[in-house]
Amino acid sequence: MLNRFTGDYLDSVARADFAPAPRVSGRLASFDGLLMEATGLALPVGTVCSVGSGKGRVEAEVIGFRGDRTLMMNLGGSAPLLPHAPVRPIGPPGEAEVGKALLGRVVDGAGKPIDGLGPVRGAGHWPLGGKLQSPLDRGRVLQPMDVGVRAINGMLTIGQGQRIGIMAGSGVGKSVLLGMIVRAAQADVIVIGLIGERSREVADFLETKLAGDARARSVVVAVPANHSPVLRIRGALRATAIAEAFRAEGKNVLLIMDSLTRVAHAGREIGLALGEPASARGYPPSAIAMLPNLIERAGTCVSSGGSITAIYTVLADGDDGNDPVVDSARSILDGHIVLSRQLAERGVYPAIDIGPSVSRVMTDIVGKTHLKAARILRGHLATYEENRDLVLMGAYRGGADPEIDAAIAYHPAILDYIRQDPDDVVTLDEAATELIGVFGDG
Repeated sequence: MLNRFTGDYLDSVARADFAPAPRVSGRLASFDGLLMEATGLALPVGTVCSVGSGKGRVEAEVIGFRGDRTLMMNLGGSAPLLPHAPVRPIGPPGEAEVGKALLGRVVDGAGKPIDGLGPVRGAGHWPLGGKLQSPLDRGRVLQPMDVGVRAINGMLTIGQGQRIGIMAGSGVGKSVLLGMIVRAAQADVIVIGLIGERSREVADFLETKLAGDARARSVVVAVPANHSPVLRIRGALRATAIAEAFRAEGKNVLLIMDSLTRVAHAGREIGLALGEPASARGYPPSAIAMLPNLIERAGTCVSSGGSITAIYTVLADGDDGNDPVVDSARSILDGHIVLSRQLAERGVYPAIDIGPSVSRVMTDIVGKTHLKAARILRGHLATYEENRDLVLMGAYRGGADPEIDAAIAYHPAILDYIRQDPDDVVTLDEAATELIGVFGDG
């Protein structure tokens, strides 16, 4: 009987391919409220770990190494940890859930649903860091994109696959302008990353700016300002990865990120915690170097025929146009829209300052008549701004200079062209027709 048991039963349960693997575990050696150091671990950067046990367990992400110690950062929540708490890896680095299953959903920086609609089922996967493309895999921007804002459609025409920034100080109307664009944008899918902004704005954005049909074709990644800097960066990477997956399916995607500056702030917190030297305005080199890697992932794809039109808001601290984040973003993006506090104080909304704003692809996507009318408007506006003080003081006498006379005459029409109610939608054809009708003859 014993021979039969050992011969038949044990042979039936034996697995020839069984290879026992040890459970990887380390110990918490240091924690200062932000940065954790663990010993006994050898894990790649980006790995998610469980730290502690029981009710005091928290999740942290590996962000680097120092000697034989692994550096981690808390992914959120209180961390009532004790010395030598166990540290175990629970997730591989770098994948985002993507695909149609995410349409209409709201997720956080870790990809967990926060809209109360249950788990996301049937999603695909895409690397958080994206898939490296050759420059020759990127197509030119040749098709205009209607965003429903008269001043942008007419003067700063956006193309499918363009990357553009909305740059302004705080409280000048960036979020309102984004809402106008989201409601009217002609895109197959809208991916919105609300990174580092107020928690109140998440619900407000969903209820007022994503109502109706736009909600069904949108994906929102929301990581408010009180979340971990690692989660804020992960949120930006996740939103971009979701957009990339839809582009690979051949769809035209509108990616909106509010804001790029908060992503840089999160990079600054991590860089300083790792001991990087602060350079320009307190930003370590890694925080600024992270921006091109994020922005360059948007654009058109030759192989799939899809595109990612990306709109990033950039907060100019103290209305400083030479802020390191503003300057770096301006050099990488395909155009920028500057919002003016002076226009906002005069009640001109959206407060788009046409002079310093530019769309670098506009000459490739609009007709010559449209382009000529836009240049005439810019000329009148520049002449008026150069002589504004003389006009307001009454030092200029009418008839002394025909160009200044024309600029003064056209200035009310220019302000009327820029001004638009947030609930109004002005199509690309309407904006071009109005621009040519008023300024087409010079």
